[in-house]
Amino acid sequence: MGEKKSYEAIICKNKKAHLNYQIEETYEAGIVLTGSEVKSCRQGQANLKDGYARVKNGEVFLYDVHISPYSHAGYSQHEPLRVRKLLFHKQEIK
Repeated sequence: MGEKKSYEAIICKNKKAHLNYQIEETYEAGIVLTGSEVKSCRQGQANLKDGYARVKNGEVFLYDVHISPYSHAGYSQHEPLRVRKLLFHKQEIK
């Protein structure tokens, strides 16, 4: 059986953030996505341009990030601008 190749690929990056803002600290986080959102992101259909994060009840949520609907998803489409949870370690949230 073939081996799985493990690699890290940047699927979406906000290039204008470094031009418009002074970045003091950076963090790496996971995002909770549905299956159709994952496939849409892999096709390059995500836009971080207007997105921002907020801490709510000890959890971090991502707002106003647009992920276009996946064309082959059928009836189970996701909402493009829904609020998505970011996955951080508890120590990073404080």
